[in-house]
Amino acid sequence: MDAINTLFLLSGFLIALSVLASRLSTLVGVPLLLIFLGLGMLAGEEGLLGIQFDDYSLAFIIGHLALAMILLDGGLRTRLKTFRVGFRPALSLATLGVFITSGLVGLFAMWIFDLSLLQGLLVGAIVGSTDAAAVFSMLSGRGVNLNERVGATLEIESGTNDPMAIFLTLVLVEMLVGEVGGILDTGLFLVTQFGLGLVIGVGVGWLSGRLLRWVDLAPGLYSLLALALGFCVFGLTSLLGGSGFLAIYLTGLMIGNQPGRHLNFILPVHDGLAWLSQIGLFLVLGLLVTPSEMIEYALPASLVALALIFVARPLAVLIAIKPFFKFRWRETGFIAWVGLRGAVPIVLAIFPVIGGVENASLYFNVAFAVVLMSLLIQGGSLSWMARWMKVMVPTSVTPNRRGPLGILPENDYEMFVYVVENADLEDVPIRLLRFPSGALISALFREHAMLHPKGSTRLQRGDVICVIGRTDDLPALNRLFNGDAKLKQERAFFGTFTFDGEARMQDIADAYGLTLSPGEKDMSLAEFVSLRVGGHPVVGDDVDWHGIHWVVSEMEGNTVTRVGLRLY
Repeated sequence: MDAINTLFLLSGFLIALSVLASRLSTLVGVPLLLIFLGLGMLAGEEGLLGIQFDDYSLAFIIGHLALAMILLDGGLRTRLKTFRVGFRPALSLATLGVFITSGLVGLFAMWIFDLSLLQGLLVGAIVGSTDAAAVFSMLSGRGVNLNERVGATLEIESGTNDPMAIFLTLVLVEMLVGEVGGILDTGLFLVTQFGLGLVIGVGVGWLSGRLLRWVDLAPGLYSLLALALGFCVFGLTSLLGGSGFLAIYLTGLMIGNQPGRHLNFILPVHDGLAWLSQIGLFLVLGLLVTPSEMIEYALPASLVALALIFVARPLAVLIAIKPFFKFRWRETGFIAWVGLRGAVPIVLAIFPVIGGVENASLYFNVAFAVVLMSLLIQGGSLSWMARWMKVMVPTSVTPNRRGPLGILPENDYEMFVYVVENADLEDVPIRLLRFPSGALISALFREHAMLHPKGSTRLQRGDVICVIGRTDDLPALNRLFNGDAKLKQERAFFGTFTFDGEARMQDIADAYGLTLSPGEKDMSLAEFVSLRVGGHPVVGDDVDWHGIHWVVSEMEGNTVTRVGLRLY
């Protein structure tokens, strides 16, 4: 009984401490996952609490469970519309990119550790893939609003590159212990990993989404059913020889992109589950490492990490996406930099331990050192690099709070709460506001007192406004309530003047005295910008034409609707 009570006490204490330590990440800029790892190490056998934990099999199970929940949540929050610009480059990075990264790192590890070729390549395979937990955490928790092309590529890559890394790791482990099959079996294994993961993830995921939309449950049960269905997909795919990680990510994607009131109950709960999974996973992995043993590998492992960060990842990104896709150099550079390593390499490093590979501790300690270096160097500089590489777009005002009204099963009305911060709205009667046709003000709060808004009611700075509308009304509402600072940021980025995407290039050229080629005279501004970008434009794309920057400021689907004019 004392052991159970101690387990509750220590686990509760460590999780609570990890949650509170998240404030430290915000204040001093230390990557949050690095803090979780550090707390796990401090609690370990050579740390302050002296907890002895060396059960690799249990850590392996916990790792799979946590990664499955993290990938399910990541899929739930990924919008299918981002696949139009991110899927093909992400798939190239998830396959060819992982293969090149693993090979380059493996050759360097073979030289630095004096290993055989297979042993060196195993090191490369273990650290070859980016980590979904690290990427989702860093991009969502840093306040970095990347342009859609870059953000979608990074998110989809991190959610889909595990099968290649697992395939390479398992094949090399089998080769080292002398149980490898023939070339045909190996190729079939790779196709099965991706094929079954794709087919089961998309198929069962779509059916799961339909079921969740159709079934009538208590609000708290929707998230449990989604999690249960995700785990079923993971287990079924893995039993059949496919990639459970790819399948559960795609399941989340299919569920999250079928609109319905079920998502209002699922997303908040799964956000908490994803955080709990990250905390628990990194604490366990921190407990598993022995600092004194890792110090023996610290210097050569650090060199491997530096080779990965500054050589292997950039070369892999350059080869995998630059020749085939229309990425600008600064976008390619940022994608190369955000090759974050996290829990996946450490979990993969347990394969050699369980498989009985000679000198298995080397793989685990090297993987751990690489993850620490990656989180510290790449994760710690992510915001700065995004600004330097100019891949960020301004963030507009968003509702302080929002929630569904539960009136309609689909496309439901929501309550959006805004605080009036825009000086242009000061003393403006409500009847003069340019509201979307389907939205209305339901309540107005001023100095903690509720007023009944009328058309003659004049707004004041600091007013809290409750608006009833639909998701489609958000862009117009956000523009209406944009604060002064946000407006200045947007104007500095997009330009003071904006043009409709349907504006004729001939009219613009005549107005500004610019020269057009014969083929450009009949184009619209949207067509002109899309052509110069190279297809699939996103908000933030800019075209330098006659010394003027034409910046995409608004889009609807694949169509450019507004273009800003910036003179510098």
